[in-house]
Amino acid sequence: MPQITRYLIISSLFMLLLSVLGSDVSLAADVAVESAAPVTKVLDNHAEGTWLWPALLFLISIGIGVAAALTGVGGAVLFVPIVSCFFPYNIDFVRGAGLFIALTGALYAGPSLLKLGLADLRLALPMALVSSIFAYLGAIIGLRLPTHVIQTFLGITILMIVVLMITAKTAEFPVVKTRDKLSKFLGISGIFYEGSSNEHVEWQIHRTLWGLVSFAFIGFLAGLFGLGAGWANVPVLNSVLGVPLKLAVGTSKFILSITDTSAGWVYLNSGGVVPLIVIPSVFGMIIGTRIGVKLLPGIKPKKIKWFVIGLLAAAGLMSLLKGLDTWH
Repeated sequence: MPQITRYLIISSLFMLLLSVLGSDVSLAADVAVESAAPVTKVLDNHAEGTWLWPALLFLISIGIGVAAALTGVGGAVLFVPIVSCFFPYNIDFVRGAGLFIALTGALYAGPSLLKLGLADLRLALPMALVSSIFAYLGAIIGLRLPTHVIQTFLGITILMIVVLMITAKTAEFPVVKTRDKLSKFLGISGIFYEGSSNEHVEWQIHRTLWGLVSFAFIGFLAGLFGLGAGWANVPVLNSVLGVPLKLAVGTSKFILSITDTSAGWVYLNSGGVVPLIVIPSVFGMIIGTRIGVKLLPGIKPKKIKWFVIGLLAAAGLMSLLKGLDTWH
């Protein structure tokens, strides 16, 4: 079967699946929003100085942006647990802002990565499709769950991410001896240019089904907690599928731009995206990322990485205790 015909058939099936899911899930979204506990206040009752908090949020977002750029950790992974624990904002609005923070960076970087050949479209689309569907479902379920349940499971998830950051092993060029049937059918393989060694690297993937299942789970968590998905995309692409590390990082950003869009619309449509939170957060993150990129050549990333791990562990533990109503 010619390659172009194969992709047309796959694309048609994907669109049919989306149209079927769209009709059912949009109805479920309406039910979810109606049945969810209404969130009428952006700030908790004890918070005062409404304009003081956005100013502090802007400054904190700059720091998060610097740390994210120096360590390669997605900004939303740091933003959501820290802001939900230390700021008097309702966690629904924090999750909505987290998705838009992750989405801003991904949309900014995605086209350039594709143009430079550091992201692969054939690899990204199947993973992004599965991830975006489950991110949509995760966002709907997340808006139905009580705040203390979300806060508790957010803490557990953040602590799991800390363990993943400590134990995850990556390989610059993983060895993939044979492709599986699914990757052959989808035509996922290619050649990318490695600028550091001035050579063209051939790559292919295996364990494609496991990769799709992993991206479904990642997408669900991204929608549920507003964490983005960069924290898990790269390990799955590199360690499970066998994608070269640099290509995995670039493709992860492109996948993120699709995944977070589907979840972001749910929060936006439900009134969970508040400019008072999103605007200072996004601008602060952009400024912090630019600063971090400039500081990167003169700083040892490992030291920053351990600082971020400690910060995430503390925020995750506080979020867990806050959800269990034992920490205030």
